[in-house]
Amino acid sequence: MIDPSLMSDMLSPFWVSIKLASVTTLCLLVFATPLAYWLAKPSRTQVMSRFKVLLMGIIAMPLVLPPTVIGFYLLLLLSPSMGIGKWLNEHNISSLIFTFEGLVIGSIIYSLPFYIQPVYAQFLRIPRNVMDVAHLLEPSYFRRFIRVVLPQARVGIVLGSLISFAHTIGEFGVVLMIGGSISGETKVVSIAIYEQVEALNYEAAHIMSGILIIIGVVMVVLIASVSRMGQRSS
Repeated sequence: MIDPSLMSDMLSPFWVSIKLASVTTLCLLVFATPLAYWLAKPSRTQVMSRFKVLLMGIIAMPLVLPPTVIGFYLLLLLSPSMGIGKWLNEHNISSLIFTFEGLVIGSIIYSLPFYIQPVYAQFLRIPRNVMDVAHLLEPSYFRRFIRVVLPQARVGIVLGSLISFAHTIGEFGVVLMIGGSISGETKVVSIAIYEQVEALNYEAAHIMSGILIIIGVVMVVLIASVSRMGQRSS
């Protein structure tokens, strides 16, 4: 039998991870969806086209850089002695280091390419004639985006959301660098497993890893199902 206090210690990191993944995915839905649409729109000038290519490269950096590198520079950027952290300190605003809010910022940056890419690809698949007709019938850019563009890209948006959520659940390096391991606040499940292994508490590590594997299988099945739906509808 597992000690009840140990069970509580195991459940808390799962709650933090799920909360972090939910908030991160919601933020990406709100802010990254319009960004992906803007990136997918044809550019009017060569300069703007090159700028978009450069921006796509910057967004994709988490795909090639180790998470600890991104976490390290975010730690410096948010620290009270430089960058955003210095500005917050000068204006008597609480530091984001070792807080849940800091974890959200790091997770958004690290998960951004995993959301942007499927949504961007779906926006590119919208037929040009559909957008031309929508432009004629609906002069408002915002209403056109809500009523025409988003429904056309729903498969990519759902797919990007699922991938981002699953990716955030398994984050380790970035969240460890900027969040540390504060129980109930910044200790996510990946860090909790690492600490259990360090303490040679393999039983707890097995249980937590097993739950993560189950969550992972469910997410993979959902992602595959949505992807297949997208292929059928295209």
